[in-house]
Amino acid sequence: MGLKSLTASEIASPFDAAIAMAPQRKSFPRIFLARAEPFRLAGERVFLRLPERGDYEDWASLRGRSRNFLVPWEPRWPVDALSRASFRTRVARYAEDWRTDQAYNLFIFTLDETLIGGVGLSNLRRGVSETASLGYWIGEPFAQRGYMTAALPLVLAFAFERLRLHRVEAACLPNNTPSRSLLVRASFRQEGYARQYLCIEGKWQDHLLFAILREDWDGRQFEKVPRTIES
Repeated sequence: MGLKSLTASEIASPFDAAIAMAPQRKSFPRIFLARAEPFRLAGERVFLRLPERGDYEDWASLRGRSRNFLVPWEPRWPVDALSRASFRTRVARYAEDWRTDQAYNLFIFTLDETLIGGVGLSNLRRGVSETASLGYWIGEPFAQRGYMTAALPLVLAFAFERLRLHRVEAACLPNNTPSRSLLVRASFRQEGYARQYLCIEGKWQDHLLFAILREDWDGRQFEKVPRTIES
């Protein structure tokens, strides 16, 4: 499982700027408020929000403690993977991705505001596709406790109801049983098997391919999940 990043600066954070600017782009969904306010997708067990620079310490600590747990499922970590400078670069890139409708990355928190992981929609394709790729990761202390199961309905509601996507795709290694089970529980359907699909831990590896369509999205099974943006 893999993915994630953050925001905040002296006057206004890059994400605040992104939120303020997005409505001006007529071709993009009007998902942002005209003024910069905190963005949050809230559920019964977790909430999702934009990464902030102030999250660095918690993010680096969680990723560092979970390194051996995460490495087998992610692209090879660079030498400076957990450095503050790398994190700030990631935050800036995420802000640009939001501004240009290329990707939407969020951190996952428990209701007591403990950072536990991340989830994102990347590689958005508009026009005849209206598709994005789903990615996610969770810290080892919080794995197998249902937190990601609680987070996915929030991001899928965001994808289909706010971004107005037609399709969300996901891929996982064949031996990643927890990830595969997670996608099935979230109503994804396995569509194929791709040879040497992604370079994970420095090796090109086969992946199982999954997808969920807007028409597969059954709101009734997630009726207890708030689908609003809170400030």
